[in-house]
Amino acid sequence: MSRNRTELRARLEFWRSALVALREAYLALLDGQVKSYKIGNEELTRLDLATLQRRIEEAEKKVDELEALLNGDAARRAYAVMPMDW
Repeated sequence: MSRNRTELRARLEFWRSALVALREAYLALLDGQVKSYKIGNEELTRLDLATLQRRIEEAEKKVDELEALLNGDAARRAYAVMPMDW
């Protein structure tokens, strides 16, 4: 179990640092401080704000899920519901 917790902590730290980088890029582009922003080898512009926002939301969900797992809670699961017309 401790090995799993160690792996979960490592993943959580990774996603937290990724989230910080994504937020910094978003704010820099949004404030007009820069015309483009580089994360690794990826260059983002103001046109990428919507994509960047989606990536931030995904990273936030990952962080929330990993924190829940570390606290002993079950990971959230999504279920599809198909309305049927009888």
